[in-house]
Amino acid sequence: MKSAPRKASAVAVSTRRRAQAGRERVLIEFPSNLLERADRAAAALEKNRSELIRTAVEQLLDGIERKKFEAELAAAYAANSKMNLDLAEEFSQVDSEGFE
Repeated sequence: MKSAPRKASAVAVSTRRRAQAGRERVLIEFPSNLLERADRAAAALEKNRSELIRTAVEQLLDGIERKKFEAELAAAYAANSKMNLDLAEEFSQVDSEGFE
């Protein structure tokens, strides 16, 4: 009797090698052309595929966090704009005293 072909599972793959302390092994899927591009970029940067992917994800998340912070900062400036304008007008005479 012929047995059914065995399929590799993510669990089997991830348990073959233990991840380093503080790290977790993940299984992700890429379209073939994207994986080839990633491998070429990793080679050009003298990194392995995992390093390249970690760096890319980290940069993406840092960018998202930076945009969120900048939006919060802009909202805070906008919320305080009236007070800042009043302060600037209040001290405009003091600021110009040294120039007279």
